[in-house]
This record gives sequence, C-alpha cells and structure tokens, in this order.
Amino acid sequence: MNWRGLLVVCVAVLATNSINAQANLLNARIPEEIGMKTAEQLAADNDGPLPYGYIDDRDILWSKVVWEYIDLNEKINLPFYYPIDTTNISSNRRSLFDTLLRGIKSGEIVDVYDDSYFENKLTMKDIETRLSRIDTSDAGYTLMNEGATSLPDEYIDRIDLTAEQIEGFKIKGVWYFDKRQGELKYRLLGIAPVAPDVNFMDQTDQEDLVSLFWVWYPGAREVAHNMKVFNDKNSAFPLSFDHLLNARRFRASIYREENIYGNRDVAEYIKGNALFQVLEADRLKEEIRNKELDMWNY
Repeated sequence: MNWRGLLVVCVAVLATNSINAQANLLNARIPEEIGMKTAEQLAADNDGPLPYGYIDDRDILWSKVVWEYIDLNEKINLPFYYPIDTTNISSNRRSLFDTLLRGIKSGEIVDVYDDSYFENKLTMKDIETRLSRIDTSDAGYTLMNEGATSLPDEYIDRIDLTAEQIEGFKIKGVWYFDKRQGELKYRLLGIAPVAPDVNFMDQTDQEDLVSLFWVWYPGAREVAHNMKVFNDKNSAFPLSFDHLLNARRFRASIYREENIYGNRDVAEYIKGNALFQVLEADRLKEEIRNKELDMWNY
C-alpha cells in the first residue's frame, strides 16, 4: 500500500470515529438528544470493521501460528480492562470481557468454543457454569443436618465472576508472509478471557488461571468494533477494540507456538524459571520479526 492509500485509510478511520464520539453533543438542546444522529448522519454512516482481504493459500510463502498472553496488569493493556464498574458510565463503554459476554448473550457472537482449536462449541449454559458458583454455607449445612427441607436465601452463597476478576486474555493468531504484497502480516483467530477458577475463588492460595471460553474472533469483529475505547490522547476520536486488536496495540508474550512436539507450551520445556521463559518468548518473537528481513536476503 502506497502512502496515498494509507493516508486515505487513516482519514476514513478518523472520520468514522468522529461520528461516533458523543454524536450531537454540542447541538443537543436536552440531554436526551445526546447521541442522536440526524437523518443525514444516519444516511452517511457507513461505520464498520475494515473487512479482511481474501488471501489465497498459494500467496502464503511462510506462516507460523502462535499463542500469546495479554497481561492486564501492564499499563499499555489497561484499555482492555477498564471500565470494570459500569454503574455510572455510558452503555457504549465496556471492558473487553463485558463486550464479548454481552455479544454472546445477545446472540451476536455464536462461535464460542472450549479450547483454542475451535472444535467443541459451548452453549450459554456451559459458559454460565464457568462464570458463577452457587453453594450452601456452613450454617446452611447445619440446618440441613437438623432436618430442614428448604433454606432461606441468606444461607446460599453465590459467587459471580465479573470483569474485575479478569487477569488477562489469551489470543491465537497466525503470522504469514504474503508474497503477493511482499510483507509480513498478522491475523487474529481467537481470543479467550483468563481468570481464576470460580470454584476456588474463595481460597486464599488460589493462583491458577483458566481460560473461560474461546471466541472465534473473525465472527466477533462487529461486536468488538461497535464498542468504543477511551482515547486518553483525544476523547473526540475514540478507538474500538477491533482497531486495538488488529493494530496490535497491546503488549503480549508468546507462551506457545506450533511445533513438532504437539504445540507444547514454553513452560513445558523451560520449567521453574520465569526469567528464561520470558527470554524464550522474546526469542520466538524476534525470530518471527526477522523472517521478513530474511525473505529479502539472497
């Protein structure tokens, strides 16, 4: 893509963002008119995720599938975590977890799976069992032992997993070299929220994190695009989760790559040494980045 084409794309993205940034805010006479678009704006509104181009298998000179972990404790990844309290905030601002969960509940996201190989689909009931736990308190068990047939609500403990407990996201994508355009590209395939197991959240020594569900991302792009992310540089031009993910505006570390050993994790062959695991993840990332340079060396 030449500079002129790139400039046109950037202007189009900024234009669509400006339409969605508190539409009619300066012209509203009453608060109810904020966000309402005129008939002319609705007719000209063609906002949507930029469609992926068709890639023929014969145009892929080289590819590598990698799994990465986005740690929400890192500052650059905070736009995926906040806001966690949605009581006093507009409905078009949610965390990435709430965005995905809302899309699943509404039926806009239908391709939800148990693992990153996208073979076993999950139903909404399956997902709910991973997000909440209902148990009887110790006092309730005492009443049941005394012969009680039913328990009041105060003897029932319910734990719900919310956006506040999300520790990070696992993503699966493929790096490939497009020989037709002569450049290295990335395509995001799946994303999964990571959190403590809801069945052990009340235990103080709980450290293990689990993937709640895997979403086939190409089928969730519309939902990810419609939810806007706060832009701390200029609130008049909000971004979307689809923009952030496809532009790779996040910090992630590779924890697995496809390999001859059954796609084993880095932690499986480098055990007990977090520093060496980080160095191995950086080595894998640098190997992929150098692949584009190697393509031009004869």
